[in-house]
Amino acid sequence: MAAGRGTRMRSVLPKVLHPVCGRPMLHWVIAAAREAGAGRVVCVSRPGDGVAEALPAGVEAAEQRQGEGTAAAVLAAREQIDGAGTVITLSGDHPMLSAELITGLVAAHREAGAAATLLTTEDLDPAGYGRVVRAADGAVERIVETKSPETVPPDELAIREVNLGTYVFEAGALLEALDAVPEERAERYLTAVFPILRERGHSLAAHTTRDAAAAIGVNTRVGLMDAEEVARRRIAERHALAGVTLHAPETIAIDAGVEIGADTEVGPGTVLRGDTRIGSGCTIGPHTTIVDSRLGDEVTVLRSHLAECRVARGATIGPFSYVRPGTEIGEEAKVGAFVEVKNSRVGEGAKVPHLSYVGDADVGARANLGASTITANYDGRRERKHRTVIGAGAHTGVHTSLVAPVRVGDDAYTGAGSVVTQDVPDGALGVARPRQKNVEGYAKRSEGLER
Repeated sequence: MAAGRGTRMRSVLPKVLHPVCGRPMLHWVIAAAREAGAGRVVCVSRPGDGVAEALPAGVEAAEQRQGEGTAAAVLAAREQIDGAGTVITLSGDHPMLSAELITGLVAAHREAGAAATLLTTEDLDPAGYGRVVRAADGAVERIVETKSPETVPPDELAIREVNLGTYVFEAGALLEALDAVPEERAERYLTAVFPILRERGHSLAAHTTRDAAAAIGVNTRVGLMDAEEVARRRIAERHALAGVTLHAPETIAIDAGVEIGADTEVGPGTVLRGDTRIGSGCTIGPHTTIVDSRLGDEVTVLRSHLAECRVARGATIGPFSYVRPGTEIGEEAKVGAFVEVKNSRVGEGAKVPHLSYVGDADVGARANLGASTITANYDGRRERKHRTVIGAGAHTGVHTSLVAPVRVGDDAYTGAGSVVTQDVPDGALGVARPRQKNVEGYAKRSEGLER
């Protein structure tokens, strides 16, 4: 497997490590090879390009230290190929090649008893692709590159069958042919082995596919968008077949590693990223983003953003909530409209209904926080965050500020508008605000001032 270089991505990130639906495109190819039953996977890359360090566990790396072109890349893995029997060569920048297609290609190769079998299609615009030239008996004869079409004879340019760059070889015949491949414009092309194999009496075969998506090679950000469009549709179909309802699926983005339980509904404009796990019977969205989070069964999240958090069964979040890393929301708890929760635990059945900030806090079971309750967790001097504890069954009045570190006891209350700086005992009422003062006749005096 060649990682592929390419510089047209205009990025410091190696091309094959650019993500497609949250997974590096190279990892898509590796996953397809493993699913198709590959016993060993070897990735060829250039030293120091960062690709070898990003390989999944169990994938072998081979460094291409000399030579240019696809033939030179395969030769870099000579030690791993020698004696391997059947070898499949894949391109690291073709992320939409499926395991089913690889399996079909290998089956066709074995059935034909060929030394080499290539994957082809007639369902693409052939411009820019290598044309597959066949002999009179229908066997593959050679591949004609058409990057400079003016140099290609018209009859060969008219061929519709094109090479997709995926091959199966018998290892011994491949290595012998590679040693005989000449340089062409300072490169050695893998396609040059086909006429060499044929001249040496080996048979060549082709496996034709109607799956044009397998040909998507990513060289630019535009190609990356094309690949992601195909991947997104495949992911959506997989979840739909598993019992998930996706409303307006063309507006939904789900990463490859996301898991969703049956009978969950995902609304329009929803984005599910990274290592996210969602239970069954949930309602997610519309217009919700969830990143690297765990949601239990029957959770509802409306128009909100969740990141690196855990939400237990039956909890309700949103609309317009922001649940930040380190947060745990208990069963049947509620985080309401325009609420931000960070690095906190909200207990079972607790309610943070609206317009509140809860940071670095422990909210007990069945507690109820009034509108615009905030935890002032930053000391402003020592640059440290402190925790607030709100006991089970506690109630805070509207516009309560809890200055950490502080504890509001079980079944305790705070008065509306209080700035609480000392602990409130269990069952007590804490009131921390100036006594109200009414100024009689103020309206008339202010009218006089206005004149």
